[in-house]
Amino acid sequence: MADGAPYPARRLHDGREDGLVPLEPLDLDRVQGFAGLLEGMGRTAFGGRNLGEAFEVLKAMSSDPDCLVVATFSGAMTIAKMGRVICSMIDEGLIHCVISTGALMAHGLTEAIGQVHYRHEPGTDDAALFAKGYNRVFDTLEMERNLDSVAAVVSKALEGMHAERPGLPLCSVDLCREVGRILEDQDEGPGVLRSAWRKGVPVFIPAFTDSEVGLDLATWWMGRERRAGRLGEGKACFDVQPPFNPYLDLCAYARLVVGRRRLGIFTVGGGVPRNWAQQVAPFADLVVHRVGVDLPVPRFRYAVRICPDPPYWGGLSGCTYSEGVSWGKFVPPEEGGRFAEVYSDATLVWPLLVKGLLEWRRARAGEPRGG
Repeated sequence: MADGAPYPARRLHDGREDGLVPLEPLDLDRVQGFAGLLEGMGRTAFGGRNLGEAFEVLKAMSSDPDCLVVATFSGAMTIAKMGRVICSMIDEGLIHCVISTGALMAHGLTEAIGQVHYRHEPGTDDAALFAKGYNRVFDTLEMERNLDSVAAVVSKALEGMHAERPGLPLCSVDLCREVGRILEDQDEGPGVLRSAWRKGVPVFIPAFTDSEVGLDLATWWMGRERRAGRLGEGKACFDVQPPFNPYLDLCAYARLVVGRRRLGIFTVGGGVPRNWAQQVAPFADLVVHRVGVDLPVPRFRYAVRICPDPPYWGGLSGCTYSEGVSWGKFVPPEEGGRFAEVYSDATLVWPLLVKGLLEWRRARAGEPRGG
């Protein structure tokens, strides 16, 4: 249009005629329970709509009988007392595979063996905390003694595994399974690995050495080697490495996922767990094209992520599902892919989503709604 030319006449449309979706006021007088609140928020705007849309995807994912749901967790979620939310998701059959940071599992073990995390009071000197054996995670304290107790449980699991199959390499999924069995025997409280063992849900820790549990394995093996007279002094002690093979985890996860009719993923945070879970699709693609093995290449059809990281920093934890489509990790929306991303602190919105989902499922089964 040339400068100064009049705008063409417009024909004002009615949004309904064009198939637009109308929004609705959130009427709290009509809301019944958490499920009703989330459904109502999905018809509003901004972050509330994102949360409501995540709820709708979770409903579809959890009610699809042919869908294997992978859950990935990072951040200090268990020390933030979200561990029992994960337990509920496992116990209720909402997730079928867990991929986590080792730190998250270690802090969850603290709780599962009856230990306590404490509130950190602002203004306390961090050097003084160190002197007392208090490890600070933002606003919460993990006792060093707690971690020693965790190491004792991990060592017990490792001793049993080594006695049963000496000389064979270890991997995180087998260790998590054995720790879960020990937690069930000890019966000191609920825990993620205990719930996973009960339900037969595999738990993978891909960045295993970046965790207290990884250090527990390293020092356990060093202790065995020292008692056998095979450990050097000083830095020479690092010449001895435990028999751990992360490719056992990678291939076990690929066997679990490849060939499933449909896949879903639920992600809290980002980091290694998120990408390790998703890279199974490019991995299978490469096996087909580079190795020549005939495989069905998996793609995630449903996906929900809760993470405060926006995409514009360029980091993977802010990577959108649309970006993941370009890597072949997800089914495109035009082919039936359903995705939702909630940019929030998970401790604010994750419990709401799970509570609403459990309430919705029980209502479908004819049970009364929760309050």
